[in-house]
Amino acid sequence: MYLKILSALIVVLALSSCSGRRPVDLGCIDGKLFPCPDSPNCVSSQSSDEAHYVKPFTFKGTVPETRAALLSAIGELAHSEIVTVEPHYVHARFTSRWLRFVDDVEFCLDENARVINVRSASRTGYYDFGVNRKRIETIRAMLRDL
Repeated sequence: MYLKILSALIVVLALSSCSGRRPVDLGCIDGKLFPCPDSPNCVSSQSSDEAHYVKPFTFKGTVPETRAALLSAIGELAHSEIVTVEPHYVHARFTSRWLRFVDDVEFCLDENARVINVRSASRTGYYDFGVNRKRIETIRAMLRDL
């Protein structure tokens, strides 16, 4: 009996640790997002290497209109939570359904260049099996009329 309880407790603790701690390398400073780590579980429109690079989003409307459309798109995706909304920055958290892995997704709106720079990174693990890149492309498709 105690072995079953101990086993269940270990499983719960292991699964809850998948969320990781909120990274300190988040935010948009002078129009720049933090760089991706060397691991392949991150994509960024400001990355200089092809493995991590993803194109930024473009927009034609105003920053408030674009931010509202972005927030709406994020809200339509499963397991999403908007963490931070600032005039030119949005941070969202996505949690995987089964193992509760957390990915941080950031958007930095550059009004002068008419682009939204993006960064999507897993908090834990090494590989993400393309999940971050796929999520960014899904959001891009949702915003194609901006």
